[in-house]
Amino acid sequence: MGIIESSQKKFATMLDSDDTDSMSSSTSSMRLDNMTENGLSEVQVGKDDLLDQCLDALYEKRGSTREKALASIIESFNSSLQNEFVETKGKGGFGSIMSFVSPPRFATLLQQCLNSIKKGSAKEVALASHAIGLLAVTVGPGEKAQEILEESLSPISDALRIRPETSKILSLLQCLAVITFVGGEDPEQTEKSMHIMWQVARPKLGANVAAFKPSPAVIAMMVSSWSFLLTTVNGWALNPKSWQESILYFSTLLDKDDRALRIAAGEALALIFEIGNLDKFCGENKDSSEPTIDEGKDSRKLMYLHGLRTKILGQVRGLSAEAGGKGSAKKDLNSQRNTFRDILDFLEDGYTPETSMKIGGDPLNTSSWTQLIQLNFLKHFLGGGFVKHMQENQFLHDVFGFTPKKKLLSGTEQRMSGSEKRMYKSPNSALSKARTQLLNKQRTLAQGRNAGHFAVDE
Repeated sequence: MGIIESSQKKFATMLDSDDTDSMSSSTSSMRLDNMTENGLSEVQVGKDDLLDQCLDALYEKRGSTREKALASIIESFNSSLQNEFVETKGKGGFGSIMSFVSPPRFATLLQQCLNSIKKGSAKEVALASHAIGLLAVTVGPGEKAQEILEESLSPISDALRIRPETSKILSLLQCLAVITFVGGEDPEQTEKSMHIMWQVARPKLGANVAAFKPSPAVIAMMVSSWSFLLTTVNGWALNPKSWQESILYFSTLLDKDDRALRIAAGEALALIFEIGNLDKFCGENKDSSEPTIDEGKDSRKLMYLHGLRTKILGQVRGLSAEAGGKGSAKKDLNSQRNTFRDILDFLEDGYTPETSMKIGGDPLNTSSWTQLIQLNFLKHFLGGGFVKHMQENQFLHDVFGFTPKKKLLSGTEQRMSGSEKRMYKSPNSALSKARTQLLNKQRTLAQGRNAGHFAVDE
């Protein structure tokens, strides 16, 4: 079972018993009661001590205690890069009687967060999902990230099928996107997660599947998460039977009365056109199992694609100049206009949006829809921890080709020797960087190669 060894299972089983809960409840509750509303401890303890206390508290049966512990863990992972935490083993659980068991703390946190997803309240599921995503971003590509993805895929998929509250679905989708982005090593893994997301908004109804009408917020998050993962997959590697109706579906979303949903769908369409291989995303609701080898089928498909592209351009033009309506939020309206003006410029003339932002005084630039979608998604996910991770997280440096002039080193890193620092660098960091740079280069080439297909004859 990988890093999560049988000793951890034995450890978790022992701690799930009523006797253990009674033994530990007073200690963990007192520790967690000392946390502020922001999840930070008021007592003077080290970062590792605080995280170990939070890990202990995740075994509690009281849901509010687990929620408080998860909030504190999230705060810790946002405020500093927890490299040492994810690399070391635990202290053996509650006190010395458990000292003979010391599973990796990263594995313990993962397993307890998955337990929260399986059994917790909506709030606990949201917190646990976010913690798992932060754990993946912290460990970076490699065996640990693959383990996170493999262990989490089934519990997250099951939780999404239960049709929980909207807050649960949003958090689960975001978590699935992040752990697949970091841990997915091949297109098949990534597409599997994309299919799970797709089923949330477009389930295949069967005898044992209840009808479910997702909210606009859920559909928007599904589209954004799906697009985020699409940025990592080359168009040629996609299963040609999987996404045949995606362009048409996103086009229908442009007509919905929800601006966040429209923007998500518009960005998804821009990304698809940037990637190219449009035949993978365009179909006529017909069986695509037969290869289109004769000229008649090819001609019909080209005509269908041209008509669909013309329709989308009309929709994009309208949304880029929408006047707004009664009660419309001006901020959302301006965001919609700006986004669809960029999409229109891209579809008509091949110009991709160029953005620049400062990270601790250093510029972070994007020049493609791929990079922009990745940046916006990770910025939204990391929230208050975005700047800290962009300054210190090597994985994010590789993703965006960003190198801060002055890296802010944590106290732990400052005390480490050069040989010790190497143990915290992902063994696959060089491979990850090369893979990311290749993908970005391919996106740029695809943009230039397909620019001529975007313009519509006037």
